[in-house]
Amino acid sequence: MEKHFEEFNSDILSIQQEEIKEPGKYQVILFNDDFTTKDFVVEILEKFFHKSLEESVVIMETVHKKGSAVVGEYSYDIALTRVNIVIKCARANGFPLRCELKEIYE
Repeated sequence: MEKHFEEFNSDILSIQQEEIKEPGKYQVILFNDDFTTKDFVVEILEKFFHKSLEESVVIMETVHKKGSAVVGEYSYDIALTRVNIVIKCARANGFPLRCELKEIYE
């Protein structure tokens, strides 16, 4: 009987010593285009990314001037969901707004 417990205890020890890896993080990035209105981008940022009006305007201006901007960092599932929602909403409103996710390597 004691042998079984020794094996069990060594299994637990090896499991505890394994490094637990946290889920990866992904950036959600918006890209500039010549058709999507600034007001629409601000609305997207407020509605889907819960940014304040001030934050939304700063991000929108960065996208406009630099060509792209990181909107936020999320786990894969959340980042992918937000990208898909933004694209679906943009297309429904006739805008070609591009939104992508990019894995963050540490």
